[in-house]
Amino acid sequence: MNNIIQLQEAAVESVEQNDVVSGVNTEHLRMAEALLFASGEPLDAKSLAAQLPEGADVPALLVELQKVYELRGVTLVCVADKWLFRTAPDLAFLLRREKPEQKRLSRAAIETLAIVAYHQPVTRAEIEDIRGVALSKGTIDALMEVGWIKIRGRKRTPGRPVTYGTTEAFLVQFGLENVGHLPGMDELKAAGFLESVPPSGFDVPAPSEEFAPDEDPYEGDEPEEVVDEGELDLPPGPV
Repeated sequence: MNNIIQLQEAAVESVEQNDVVSGVNTEHLRMAEALLFASGEPLDAKSLAAQLPEGADVPALLVELQKVYELRGVTLVCVADKWLFRTAPDLAFLLRREKPEQKRLSRAAIETLAIVAYHQPVTRAEIEDIRGVALSKGTIDALMEVGWIKIRGRKRTPGRPVTYGTTEAFLVQFGLENVGHLPGMDELKAAGFLESVPPSGFDVPAPSEEFAPDEDPYEGDEPEEVVDEGELDLPPGPV
């Protein structure tokens, strides 16, 4: 009986010590862990705060949970400014299953996705100008069908062309917290996507999820822009 009491006292002392070391409330930590584990979708800090007791230090709880799960089979990650548990990267091979081969994106679609990601907000005409070739409507449709890009607004220029940007699904797919975490010039060089000495004046754009000064929210009540390829001085025909 005395041994059981001693074990209980040791457990309480351990919890108290952990509270002092981590600086977070242990019960709040357990509650946050349960909410994240049971949720069918990623949760942002605001959603967690709404379900936790008043005064809970959500940022500190998330940091502590990341530390707790750092070396576990699942890890806590932040994607698109939302939090979720994911299988540890080095154990992903355990969960692989044979699946039917998915339809691959065309080269034009991959290039278009990269342009939208880095240059957003960007119009169709601007995409074509950057690529140097005309763009078929099917390319944009394919990326929107996958769910990686969306119409985000309209530019305050003649014709009111729609602007495109990436979606939350894009961030989740590529494991990005937000578009600001897209690889920069140094990372692209290290991965072999850029020459060690890029052309003079070359720079990697800084994309933004905020509306541009000359951009209005998309309401879908105006006809879409009709692009005259001749005005853009582009080669004829879709690519």
